Amino acid sequence: MDFQGQVTVEESSRDAVPAGDPRPHLVVVGNGMAGCRAVEELLAREPGRYRITIFGAEPHVNYNRIMLSPVLAGEKTFDEIVINDHAWYADAGIRLVTEDPIVTIDRADKTVSARSGRTTAYDKLLIATGSDPFIIPVPGRDLPGVISFRDMKDVGHMLAAAAQGGDAVVIGGGLLGLEAAHGLTLRGMKVTVLHLMDTLMERQLDEAAGWLLRTALEARGQTILTGADTAEIVGDTHVQGVRLKDDRVIPASLVVMAVGIRPSVALAREAGLEIGRGIRVDDNMVTSDPDILAVGECVEHDGQVYGLVAPLWEMCRALADGLVGRPTGYRGSVTSTKLKVSGIDVFSAGDFSGGDGAEDIVLRDASRGVYKRLVLEEDRVIGAVLYGDTADGAWYFDLLKKREDVAAIRDVMIFGQAFASGGGQADPKAAVAALSDDAEICGCNGVSKGQVVAAITGGACSLDAVRGSCKASASCGSCTGLVEQLLAITLGDEVQAGPKTMCKCTSFGHDDVRREIVAQEMRSIPEVMQRLHWSTPDGCASCRPALNYYLLCALPGEYVDDQQSRFVNERLHANIQKDGTYSVVPRMWGGLTNPRELRAIADVVEKYNAPMVKVTGGQRLDIFGIRKEDLPVVWADLNAAGMVSGHAYGKSLRTVKTCVGSEWCRFGTQDSTGLGVKIERMAWGSWMPHKFKIAVSGCPRNCAEATIKDFGVVCVDSGYELHVGGNGGIKVRATDLLCKVATEAEAMHYCAAFIQLYREEARYLERTAPWIERVGLDHIKARIVADAEGRDALAARFRHSQLFSQDDPWAQRAAGAERDQHAHLGEFRPLVLEAAE
Repeated sequence: MDFQGQVTVEESSRDAVPAGDPRPHLVVVGNGMAGCRAVEELLAREPGRYRITIFGAEPHVNYNRIMLSPVLAGEKTFDEIVINDHAWYADAGIRLVTEDPIVTIDRADKTVSARSGRTTAYDKLLIATGSDPFIIPVPGRDLPGVISFRDMKDVGHMLAAAAQGGDAVVIGGGLLGLEAAHGLTLRGMKVTVLHLMDTLMERQLDEAAGWLLRTALEARGQTILTGADTAEIVGDTHVQGVRLKDDRVIPASLVVMAVGIRPSVALAREAGLEIGRGIRVDDNMVTSDPDILAVGECVEHDGQVYGLVAPLWEMCRALADGLVGRPTGYRGSVTSTKLKVSGIDVFSAGDFSGGDGAEDIVLRDASRGVYKRLVLEEDRVIGAVLYGDTADGAWYFDLLKKREDVAAIRDVMIFGQAFASGGGQADPKAAVAALSDDAEICGCNGVSKGQVVAAITGGACSLDAVRGSCKASASCGSCTGLVEQLLAITLGDEVQAGPKTMCKCTSFGHDDVRREIVAQEMRSIPEVMQRLHWSTPDGCASCRPALNYYLLCALPGEYVDDQQSRFVNERLHANIQKDGTYSVVPRMWGGLTNPRELRAIADVVEKYNAPMVKVTGGQRLDIFGIRKEDLPVVWADLNAAGMVSGHAYGKSLRTVKTCVGSEWCRFGTQDSTGLGVKIERMAWGSWMPHKFKIAVSGCPRNCAEATIKDFGVVCVDSGYELHVGGNGGIKVRATDLLCKVATEAEAMHYCAAFIQLYREEARYLERTAPWIERVGLDHIKARIVADAEGRDALAARFRHSQLFSQDDPWAQRAAGAERDQHAHLGEFRPLVLEAAE
């Protein structure tokens, strides 16, 4: 995996002051979120006041450490979590030195020395060293395979371990631990979480919310052990497991320590600065040395140490004010926590322990997975816990900070601000409008409502423009809805949707990219990115699979499929399940099978101890519980019996569902089973913009449900009715009638033409239903029905492409024709958890 930001550090000597530059030199120790945010605040006040040098321990530019979990899970790439790229440093005149941490501070000489031996003089020094992970002092903690979860290096170790499969143990049921467990589970590992306390995230959640969270995580395949006290890490040359004090041993090839953090104060302590729990600072973030400041997780202010981002942003503002001679002072923070834990929204603020005189208002909605608890004392909010629905977290927190009397709304406030402010009628816009200007909108970047509104009135007329201006909604995205409401409230009809681009790597939309690939005769993903000026050198999880598909469609037989740009399930030719095992679906033509195939499936089930075989909705057999390491031999065994991949995992033809038709059914009008088999043999193996399903019903009774498929055939006495654009998923859509034909050959010909038109015109991940709704049925009919010559050309292109796509991937794997991609699972995309059929 390629990362930005590595800088070659020269050996040596004392850094010279640039000739003729009289500005004081600010040296920042730490290239993380706090250090760079402090510099941003300083530049916003007086951009030219200081010469600035930043030293970082990692080989990267500044990135959002909060977003490491989505990188681990495969939901984001490193490039997508970069906060300040190289251009930012260059534009601001900042000298960045990476992978060369400061190891000593000479306060008398006012210099710092880096690990390389480089010595740099400072006028003002800012320490932003953050925190260190706490490693519990148990035997075996130094074994290979025992890691923490604090930086990109840790993520790299976890990805490498996940590529090998096996068991993982995460010690710690706080936020970081649960996020690590979630990511490793998505990567295919069997994960056990060990938590010393009885409640997960006990600092943020009460017992009820913790129980809901535990139940949700267990339903996703994780094993959660609370009250679990670790005795030792077991292993010889590499970790093999974790032994608890009750003598249970949990097997593990990877152990992630996520039990907490401690302020990183070693550098400051060695320099003789005053240390408590952290580096002690005053209200202007000045340490016991007037020329040395500190900010972030490494500091202690007024006896408090903070590990959340909102206090850090407040500290950075106070620090910058002091550096430009307009001190405002930091007075400490009242904190709230709004998080997305493994995709589940949680929020907490204040004191929810429920002491003397406190009253609880509780809402439980089990069917929606929602739990809300407000703790009141003398009609004022002193604590709040929200699970599943955190939309009103900012409002509750605002009431808590301002200690507002809520007696007038206490009967309805549990239902949210929209309900309370609307007199019993929910009005989300009115609720957001009523928030005070200092109410926090974006916790990840410390952006208030007033700052968002200022960005909007200053010209940011779209969501992307707001993100670029003040960074609200630019990280985890949980505040996107609030930002959109503020846009609507502030601008009304003047809100700009902005052009819909393929992703943030490019200003081109899907249609533009497809057109340019053909027009410029581009032949590879790197060529597309180079010619169309991609902003990131390797693309992202959104654009790479799309580009791979567009090139495959445009250049059948010429373009070589890029496995690294495929969904993980497509790489493995199997579906990941929530317990980390896989399901395998061999193809059964038109839903037909025979004794040889059934014996082969039964042998695989017994040989590899598959716990379940399920008849799918697409008339096939799905074998569940196959381990990743057994997939190649399972493929080989099924292929030896003449069975090919069912592509149940792919953006491709999935199934052709049939009824028995005229051969057996007294209502059947045509041989629907035979036609279904012919269509499936014609179309199998073809890659599509999205999954594609076909059905052939032998009569209008429609037993094969042809009218909710992407392409459906309903047999009638006089021929075949052809239907398109159906969807039986979350949003059910009945098909549109395309036309009626008289023969099987015509039905197959029209089917081939329709598939190719869809392949050539739809956007990647666009099903036939939204595609037809977007372009209109008349457009489809004009291309397929009215234009005979165009129809023939489309069908011919489809059949030509099939010459290069009907190579069974199982046979290729068994023969070793494809390289094993396991070491790169999910590099560009999270595992696909959709149902096989």
